[in-house]
Amino acid sequence: MTIRVLVVDDQAMVREGFGVLLNAMPGIEVVGEAVNGREAVRQVAALRPDVVLMDIRMPEMNGIDATREIVAADASAKVLVLTTFDLDEYVYQALRAGASGFLLKDASARQLAEGVRVVADGEALLAPAITKRLIATFSNDAASKLESGQLKPPAQAQVGELTERETEVLVLIAQGLSNGEIASHLVVAESTVKTHVSRILVKLGLRDRTQAAVFAYEARLVTPG
Repeated sequence: MTIRVLVVDDQAMVREGFGVLLNAMPGIEVVGEAVNGREAVRQVAALRPDVVLMDIRMPEMNGIDATREIVAADASAKVLVLTTFDLDEYVYQALRAGASGFLLKDASARQLAEGVRVVADGEALLAPAITKRLIATFSNDAASKLESGQLKPPAQAQVGELTERETEVLVLIAQGLSNGEIASHLVVAESTVKTHVSRILVKLGLRDRTQAAVFAYEARLVTPG
């Protein structure tokens, strides 16, 4: 099946560049463009793309608010955030809002296509070390905002619903391990790990592994470093 992509960026050269790169890749087609978050929300509703490549800093509506609206309207929507540098607090906020991962704007054509395919397959783009570093860096700031009431804290009742093994798996997800790596670490079958991950997401009301990692840091199940 062809992966249908919507490219969202306020710079025409960026939109056109990504369009050329992605359309040249087998199994990927750019079906639309948007110049800001508000237009992105409308285009997603009209075109139903498989993946949205979302810039963050845009006029009228930024990528964070657009991501939040898109995910709220369709829980299965997949947003891949674009950024110019990896340690970007706005990217962290986008991950909290429901984005499935992020890519740097200087990513190669191969990295861009692979990122789109990973997210389209329903996986979170969590493997790169920079994603783990991003979450670890800004979770400390999030913790202080949680204490001051600026952010809604993770529900401790939800954490309490996890079994000891599920909590262990959640911590390993936050450390950036894949299902296969978690299975090896715990000496269990990978299918068992997948079951645990599914139950964790359901119990915590989360979309994917990226949100699970953010949750683990903000709930202080994992601490940076």
